[in-house]
Amino acid sequence: MSRTCQVTGATPGFGHHVSHSHRRTKRRFDVNVQRKRYWAPTLGRHVTLTLSARGIKTVDVRGIDAVVADILARGEKL
Repeated sequence: MSRTCQVTGATPGFGHHVSHSHRRTKRRFDVNVQRKRYWAPTLGRHVTLTLSARGIKTVDVRGIDAVVADILARGEKL
């Protein structure tokens, strides 16, 4: 599963892990991504989205229909 939010577009960040002796090794800051299933009344079916925590809050505020319309307008497949 790609660690990308379908609503906010959040992707992993990259940086360094710094040890006590200040040696640096590459690391990856993953996004808190979860699969959520919503009922979309306009589509008449359930929709499973890959969302970050902020993406879930966005769906709560704007509503699933508005979010699904944006995703479909971008050309993503649900």
